[in-house]
Amino acid sequence: MELTELRERLTKLDGQLLALIAERQRLSEEVARAKRATGHPTRDFKRERDVLLNARAAAERLGLSPALADNLLRLLIRSSLATQEQAQVAAQGQGAGRRALVIGGRGKMGRWFVEFLDSQGYVVEVADPAGPLGAHPHRTDWQSDELAHEVIVVATPLGITASILEQLARHRPAGLVFDIGSLKTPLRRGLEALRAAGVRVCSLHPMFGPDTDLLSGRHIIHVDVGRPDAVADAQALFASTMVEQVVTTLDDHDRLIAYVLGLSHAINIAFFTALADSGEAAPRLARLSSTTFDAQLGVASLVAGESPALYFEIQALNEYGGESLKALAEAVSRLQALVANQDAAGFARLMRRGQSYLQDRAAARQT
Repeated sequence: MELTELRERLTKLDGQLLALIAERQRLSEEVARAKRATGHPTRDFKRERDVLLNARAAAERLGLSPALADNLLRLLIRSSLATQEQAQVAAQGQGAGRRALVIGGRGKMGRWFVEFLDSQGYVVEVADPAGPLGAHPHRTDWQSDELAHEVIVVATPLGITASILEQLARHRPAGLVFDIGSLKTPLRRGLEALRAAGVRVCSLHPMFGPDTDLLSGRHIIHVDVGRPDAVADAQALFASTMVEQVVTTLDDHDRLIAYVLGLSHAINIAFFTALADSGEAAPRLARLSSTTFDAQLGVASLVAGESPALYFEIQALNEYGGESLKALAEAVSRLQALVANQDAAGFARLMRRGQSYLQDRAAARQT
């Protein structure tokens, strides 16, 4: 065949593949309805395993790479789960015309919550001086009208969230109130003011980004500030999703986040800073590759593209942030000493200790 004809056949096959994927998506919606009708959970791990095993076996029979089939089916399963989860949220959503207000709804995570609450049937009002969001009711100043909403979400930058929480306490709204800040100790006074005012308040930390379309395998942390009824109400908002919900205290949250976010951010900032300061090594490194380096470079690139102001707040405003930075500095110093002293045995002990810790963590995740 001529090259042009071969390319035309490939284009035709691409269209057929996309048509089949579209049909699979439609079937996923039917599956979601059937699961809701019969009370089955959205995610069935045994079924997923069977699908992947069948795909690998079929690939081998067809002379294809089993890894290619596995990756393709995992992508399709994820898409199918996202479709089913969104259908479940819409079907079981508790909004039913009730009102929600998202203060800071034009921000990235603010938009996520606007869309999430909208999918549950809430009439979502956006309060943001940056302007309206789509067709949602809008107010420039959240205090410009009454606050008779069933849910109020504070999705503003951390630096102004505390004052907004304190102002909300003076209004004493009757609905559920929560912020979505990455840190909680800087918000302590505002959260306590809301609780003292009798407001149903808790504090949320979504451990995912604004581009998340599937909550399976993701976590959302609920911080109990003395109103367990508010925590229960916030958890109910996510009951129809597959997100893993964790409840903790304000201080425990920030102590853990110092490592989960603070330490991981610091490592990547140190990594790309070391590369940026390496001088003539930088262009040479651009032509080299390794599995570990490429993986680390990928994560570091994501961190480098984030908001410096937000990442500085996570480091500087956490009352427990110094602990993780000190631990990182001590770990680097220990590594330097082992290498300088040619201590291979000590280096091996360091590696084994890390391996043991990571194995224990993996085991804990399975329980």
